[in-house]
Amino acid sequence: MGAGEHPSAGVRPRVLNLGGGSKAIAIPAYYDGFDHVLIDLDPKGRPDILLDGRNLATLEPGQADALYCSHNLEHYRAHEVPEVLAGMLHVLRPDGFADIRVPDLGQLFQDIVARGLDIEDQLYVSPAGPVRVRDVIYGLGSRIESSGQDFYAHRTGFTQASLAKALVMAGFGYVVRRPGKAYEIAVLAFRQAPTEAQKALLKLRQPVNLLLR
Repeated sequence: MGAGEHPSAGVRPRVLNLGGGSKAIAIPAYYDGFDHVLIDLDPKGRPDILLDGRNLATLEPGQADALYCSHNLEHYRAHEVPEVLAGMLHVLRPDGFADIRVPDLGQLFQDIVARGLDIEDQLYVSPAGPVRVRDVIYGLGSRIESSGQDFYAHRTGFTQASLAKALVMAGFGYVVRRPGKAYEIAVLAFRQAPTEAQKALLKLRQPVNLLLR
């Protein structure tokens, strides 16, 4: 049984959006047919579930067909990441998947050396404003300053290899790289190879498992 197929006829699949901030922030269009459940620790965004990502294991197990986690995983300390990933597996159905995006520090560090960048140099302009080298590493400074909230700071970071290693150590056996935004690693993580329904939903024509490369 794959994403979009549910054991109870007529019941929509469910995606848990971890750390999404607000439902006003769009998630990928392939979730349009899903029930969207927002999980966040900041009550200002009016989440459906007010919860720290380190406590996912306290939720009902196997409740979600997908878990969307965009630029949230880097906000935990390195030793807490396995706990968050274990929580993702806890809430996912056996054939569910995690949709994860994090800053790409490997690409950033290559560019720092190749282009001779300073930590204060601007990399690009996002909808939230200019993004500097230090923002990708430590978190968007303007947002941290304006909110006064330390949870917007980055507490760890990833390269493609280190993220794949963390996922396999957590129990995800199949990881597919997706196109990301500037300085972003985007992956889909499954316990095993994606089902035909998931391939169709996510437009995975010939998915390559990064863990076998």
